[in-house]
Amino acid sequence: MKMKAPRGTVDLLPEQTVKWQYVENVLREICKTFNYEEIRTPVFEHTEVFQRGVGDTTDIVQKEMYTFDDRGGRSITLRPEGTAGVVRAYIEHKLYGSPIQPTKLFYFSQLFRYERPQQGRMRQLNQFGVEVLGSADPSVDAEVIALAMTAYKKVGLKNIKLVINSLGDTESRNAHREALIKHFTPHMDELCADCNSRLTKNPLRILDCKTDMDHPAMKNAPSVLDYLNDESKEYFTKVKTYLDALDIAYEVDPTLVRGLDYYNHTAFEIMSEAEGFGAITTLLGGGRYNGLAEQLGGPSTPGIGFGMGLERLQLALEAEKITLPIKKELDVFFVTIGDVQKETVQLIQQLRTNGLRVDKDYQERKIKAQFKAADRLRANFVVILGEEELEKNVVNVRSMETGDQIEVPIDQLVETMKTKCGGEK
Repeated sequence: MKMKAPRGTVDLLPEQTVKWQYVENVLREICKTFNYEEIRTPVFEHTEVFQRGVGDTTDIVQKEMYTFDDRGGRSITLRPEGTAGVVRAYIEHKLYGSPIQPTKLFYFSQLFRYERPQQGRMRQLNQFGVEVLGSADPSVDAEVIALAMTAYKKVGLKNIKLVINSLGDTESRNAHREALIKHFTPHMDELCADCNSRLTKNPLRILDCKTDMDHPAMKNAPSVLDYLNDESKEYFTKVKTYLDALDIAYEVDPTLVRGLDYYNHTAFEIMSEAEGFGAITTLLGGGRYNGLAEQLGGPSTPGIGFGMGLERLQLALEAEKITLPIKKELDVFFVTIGDVQKETVQLIQQLRTNGLRVDKDYQERKIKAQFKAADRLRANFVVILGEEELEKNVVNVRSMETGDQIEVPIDQLVETMKTKCGGEK
């Protein structure tokens, strides 16, 4: 049997991972400027965390989770999304008791969903996310959205669109729920089995159905915006006011409901409008989830966050033909002549300890082939060490750009190369 990666998974090779590392570093720096701190949660949780947190009427819980019993008979699930696990950790470690509030977190997570693999949507996917817990201030909603928009602009994306909606508070959602049940009941014979099962459990999920998305009943379904009470309207107005103040363009889409049960008030998505990106344009989705902490056994805690698909971000960069400013060059490559390997590895370690990127030949190649290797690795300088140089206690340093070569005492090599390569890195 020829061994291959499982369906729905991919290998990221070095020429790809450098792009991922660049993006991840940008995201970390942006989180630092927004004063968000990193959290890391387990790759699997007790299944109940997602059943109670994500919602048992969602496609994720009903169809897509990788769930198994461990040897102790406990039901365990590989995480299909990031928020529920973060909120669980927030409650378990009593972060709500910190005098510094709200708690502002970010994370990088590998997620697992059993769905039909397609471009930018795999069974093992990578996500960057942020969560803010402990504040019901609508300016936090705007800040979270601003963080996401800042990230996309920082990596160079231009063809993106922000879409927002309000799902309202509990009172507003209940009023909209009754209107949806009344609206869809006469059409249930024409809708799929999933829609039928959701009618009384969570009719809002019907609006997110991919099977019946073109049915006429979907197009004229009651809008949640028509059922917002005064408090919910005021909240949504403030969110829009803050976005306007931040000069962040947006569209209001009354049909945007998101695919998870825990959302209320603000919901948003950021989409790519790049030509050739594909049919599924969503890059990021998120929203407010006041009440989720209580569902997971914690105190009443307002929250908001988003999940950013990193595969889809890479596809958007490709669609816009953006070349990331990635430095792949080598500072120093050692060319060795004769039996000087012990001294070479010692010098290499000294240079690496001082922050320089250094490599050498490991295949006992001829001098000409070693210089070719240095060229392929885009080395800025070559350090030549042979038996003759060793006897004189010197090395020869050659610039690969100009061809100029100087002789340097071995005990001065580190300081010389730090100076030539722009100082300690």
